[in-house]
Amino acid sequence: MDLLKAIILGILQGLSEFLPISSSGHLVIAEYLLDFNIGGLAFEVFVHFGTLLAVLLVFRKDILNLIKAIPDISRLPFNTLPEERKEYALLAMYIILGSIPAALIGILMVETIEHIFENHILALAMLFVTGLIVWSSRYSQEKGKRLGAFSAVLIGIAQALAILPGISRSGSTIVTGLWMGLPRQQAARFSFLLSAPVIFGASILKLKDVVQQPLAPAELFYTLSATLAAGISGYIAIIWLLDVIKKQRLEWFGVYCIAVSLVGLILHFVI
Repeated sequence: MDLLKAIILGILQGLSEFLPISSSGHLVIAEYLLDFNIGGLAFEVFVHFGTLLAVLLVFRKDILNLIKAIPDISRLPFNTLPEERKEYALLAMYIILGSIPAALIGILMVETIEHIFENHILALAMLFVTGLIVWSSRYSQEKGKRLGAFSAVLIGIAQALAILPGISRSGSTIVTGLWMGLPRQQAARFSFLLSAPVIFGASILKLKDVVQQPLAPAELFYTLSATLAAGISGYIAIIWLLDVIKKQRLEWFGVYCIAVSLVGLILHFVI
């Protein structure tokens, strides 16, 4: 039964990490409902790593080009670079800028974050906020603007705020990009690529704790099973969401978040 619960949580993590419905919020709520919380934050770090594998697979060409472009960052303003290398050098620089806010909060508030993740009521409340954010995307206008340093930092701040359980990382970053006037596909692509260093950094940040307090064999097996499930479902979620964004139907995820939030709060306080 515990193995089944772990796989369910892994699938939920993979889907909700990239769909704009808050992975952290759904995990906190699901762990509460399933009465299943092995490994604590270590479990969440592992399943997040599973979703990182999904990003690496879907955007493998972009990521390889970004890695190659890292040495070119020192050659700002990139006028001497070929057009494609210039594009990826700029994108690499914007990803670095956008990752700074989440990195600072993750390093400075790691202990506070651990306690926040235990509060399912906060997760339900913040899920309602996510619903409003995602629903607002229907009023954004695509102005064809290009990604720049300012918009990258703002999207990065939105990503940092998504550390709160219930606030969707993908929802907040994609919608911020849309409100900045970025094309829908570009906003989504940058959101997914921006997630990679943050997920990787969070995994490294907690690696020491995992090594010092290793999981029991049964817990490790459950965790690895959930990680694999998260990777597979995350891959499916990315492909699906890219299609949803292309068809301009993102706001309906906002309706879902609001509905889940209200139902959850009513069940908690009324029944």
